[in-house]
Amino acid sequence: MAGSLHGETVSNADPAASPSDVASGLPQGYGPFSRWLDRRLPVISGFRREYVVYPTPRNLNYLWNFGALATVALAALILTGIFLAINYTPTAAGAFASVETIDRQVSSGWVIRSTHMAGVSMFFVALYGHTFRSLYYGSYKAPREVLWLTGMLLLVLAMVTAFAGYVLPWGQMSYWGASVVSGAISSFPGIGHPLAVWLQGGDAIGDAALHRYYALHCVLGCLILGAVVLHGVALHVTGSGNPLGIEVKGPQDTLPFHPYYTSKNAIGVCLFLIAFAVLVFYLPGWLTQPGNYIEANPYSTPSDITPEWYFAPFYAVLRAVPSQFGGLLLSAGSVLVLFAVPWLDTSPVHSARFRPLLRPAMGLLVLAFGVLLVCGLHRPAGIWLALSRIATLYWFLHFLVLLPLLGSIETPLPLPDSIGRPVLPPRPTPRPAAGPAIPRGAVSQPLEKT
Repeated sequence: MAGSLHGETVSNADPAASPSDVASGLPQGYGPFSRWLDRRLPVISGFRREYVVYPTPRNLNYLWNFGALATVALAALILTGIFLAINYTPTAAGAFASVETIDRQVSSGWVIRSTHMAGVSMFFVALYGHTFRSLYYGSYKAPREVLWLTGMLLLVLAMVTAFAGYVLPWGQMSYWGASVVSGAISSFPGIGHPLAVWLQGGDAIGDAALHRYYALHCVLGCLILGAVVLHGVALHVTGSGNPLGIEVKGPQDTLPFHPYYTSKNAIGVCLFLIAFAVLVFYLPGWLTQPGNYIEANPYSTPSDITPEWYFAPFYAVLRAVPSQFGGLLLSAGSVLVLFAVPWLDTSPVHSARFRPLLRPAMGLLVLAFGVLLVCGLHRPAGIWLALSRIATLYWFLHFLVLLPLLGSIETPLPLPDSIGRPVLPPRPTPRPAAGPAIPRGAVSQPLEKT
């Protein structure tokens, strides 16, 4: 079996293997059952080709760990979600009580629920880190446009799934958060109110809406798995980007994925799991709004409706304008604009390492995202409203104005010839230190033997 990356052929077969070994696609060291299975269903050789000997750029740094971290968090979410779905009651009268039962009466239920709650936050940490790393190093540029689009599809699916799951505990913030979204959808001219009624199954948020959110949460979880598979296939077709933003030119530019990057990912996963464990066992409610531990009451509106932190940036955009419909358009547009990034960026250079004007612009973009996150957790008044408007303005300015403009006015730094060649010029060889000066005419005496 042979795989290829950027025109380079990678052979997985051992030259000394027997014809039956070559037919199975496995080198020496595998047992007869593995060879028998692989000749009929080549899953072992396929996995080995794509995740063991797969040629990977040799200069990837630890920012490329975010994909593995997101996979670990997603696996934890799916496993714990199955257990929670078994014990959950999707009715307005029983939802909150069933969650309390899981926490207080089901054996180890509190650990499962805390893992699910913390897993959502850790998943979005990995997703946001993965996205900003790709923006900085230009991983969305040709030939990786489809890779970027599948990643953005995964992000949107994760946000919708997380919102549907946020409603299920039926706490105060869950109920009123769903009311805010329902009101924003109702603000669409003409079709808004009928659409909101159709989505929630009636004029008010109740049993029908909760059943739909429950079904949507479960179905979208499966769709996320499909998006992950598409993203992985797109990655292995075009190959991974790298911090230099240049393409692989030969075997000297790559390393096998295993053991080099499996060990590197393992370090990141260990640190990730330590932070995960701290959230689960020591700070289980730290990232959750306290109001969500109070059962939903349609007749008692909270003083301030605050979302979870991973929704806060887009919630701040929603409230940055006085018009509810305008805020909805801006909030949706702040996510949808990411889909157009491969065509908005007109520079031929991928990595911001070699783009002196894009580097500070990316720093301001990360700052704007952080400001929106903080503003989304505060009331939209005073300094918080002003900061959210400024950050929203820069968010759209960066993608719609700066990215197209920088391609024509920016002078990039020289790019290296290949990944395997050092970026910096070789250092000059230091001269040996000079010995003590000998006066002219002096004759050196041999050392006397003792």
